[in-house]
Amino acid sequence: MISATDRSFLTDLFHAAVAAADPMEALSAYLPPKPKGRTYVIGAGKGAAQMAAAFEKLWDGPVEGLVVTRYGYATPCPTLEVVEASHPVPDAAGQAAAERLMSELSGLGENDLVVALICGGGSALLPAPPEGLTLEDEQALNRALLASGAPISAMNAIRKQVSRVKGGRLAALAHPAKVVSLIVSDVPGDDPAQVASGPTVADSVGRKEALAHVAAFGIDLPETVRKYLDTAPEDAPRPDEGGFSHDEVYVIASAAKSLEAAAARAEEKGISAAILSDAIEGEAKDVGRVLAALAGEVRRKARPFTPPVVLLSGGETTVTLGGAEGGRGGRNTEFLLACALVLDGADGVVALAADTDGIDGSEDNAGAFADGSSAGRLRLAGQDPAALLAAHDAWGAFDALGDLFVPGPTGTNVNDFRALLIR
Repeated sequence: MISATDRSFLTDLFHAAVAAADPMEALSAYLPPKPKGRTYVIGAGKGAAQMAAAFEKLWDGPVEGLVVTRYGYATPCPTLEVVEASHPVPDAAGQAAAERLMSELSGLGENDLVVALICGGGSALLPAPPEGLTLEDEQALNRALLASGAPISAMNAIRKQVSRVKGGRLAALAHPAKVVSLIVSDVPGDDPAQVASGPTVADSVGRKEALAHVAAFGIDLPETVRKYLDTAPEDAPRPDEGGFSHDEVYVIASAAKSLEAAAARAEEKGISAAILSDAIEGEAKDVGRVLAALAGEVRRKARPFTPPVVLLSGGETTVTLGGAEGGRGGRNTEFLLACALVLDGADGVVALAADTDGIDGSEDNAGAFADGSSAGRLRLAGQDPAALLAAHDAWGAFDALGDLFVPGPTGTNVNDFRALLIR
C-alpha cells in the first residue's frame, strides 16, 4: 500500500513542476511591443485558454482574437473568444475554428501584430484538411498515428503535409503582419516547430521526409491520405520563405524548467533529486521497465545514486496499440503498470507518472501512483497485471487499486512528468 506521506511528497513535486509552467509567469517576460495597428491573438492547445486569460491581464492595450482548447478546458476571458473542440481526435468544432482563424488572419496588414499562444494538443484542435480531403480523412489519419507508436516528431512531420494550417501555414496567411509565437513546449528537445505541429512556425521537413516516416514506422495510413501525400502539389512552407524572417518565436515554458523546479522542491524537503532526462521517448512499457530496473539498482546497491533520492524525467513516450482493443488509459499509466511488474514484491520505491496537462489518455486522470505492492494487490483483487498491460488497460488496473491521480486540468502542458522516489 502506498503511504499518504509518499503520495503527498510526489504530488507536491508534480504541482511544483506545473507551477513552473504557469502561463502568467511564463508570458510576462515575452510580451512584444504594441503595434501601430491591431493586436490579434490566436491560440491552440490544451492550455491555450489559460494562456489567453493571462495574456489579457498582462496586455495594456486593445486586443481581439480566438483561441481553441479541449472540451472542458475553457476558462473565462473578458475579450478574447474561447471555443472548445475535440482532442485527441479532431471534430467539426475544431474545423470551424480553424476556418475562422484562416479567414481573420488573411485580412491583416503590415502594421498589425499576431500573437500566437501555442501549446500541446493544438494539432488535433485545428483540423483543416486540404482540398480533396475531408474531416473524416483527418480523423482517420489521427487514429492511425495514435495507434502507430511513432514518436511525436514523425507524427507531426506527416500532419504538417496534410493540413492548411500546420507547418507554418497559419502564420503565412497572416503575413505581412508580424507573428510572435509564444510557445509552451510539450515535445522532446523543445523544437518550437514541433509543438502542435507548428501552425505558426515553419521548418524544413517536407513530403519526402513524411513518407519516409510512414515507411519506417509501418503506419497504416488511410488510402485517401496516402494518395494525397503521393501527389500533393507542394510542401509546407520553408523557414526562409515569405515573411517568416520577420516573425519571432519564443519557447516560454518547457519540461526542462519544470523538472528543475520539481528537483528544487525535493531538495527543500530533504530528498536529493536526479534529473535523468527531459526528452525520453520510446514505448511507455519499455521505458517503465528500464526506469524500474534503475530504481531497483539504486535501492539494492546505492548506485548510481544514493537513497533517499527521487529520479525525475520527462519527454513523451508512446503506446503502440497493434491489434489490442478495449483498453483504457494513456502512456503514463502504461509506463507505471510496466514499472509495477518489474518492482513486484520490492519495497522502498514509489512512482508517480502523470501528464502535466492533467489528462493521460481518454479518461479524467493525469496518471497514477505505483509501487512494489501494486501487482500483488491487483492479483488479490482477481486481476492479472500482465494481461492488463498486454490489453493496454492500465487505467483499469489503477482504477481497481484506487491509485489514479486526478488533479484536473492544469492550464498548461509541458508533457510527461515521472518521479520515482527511492527511500
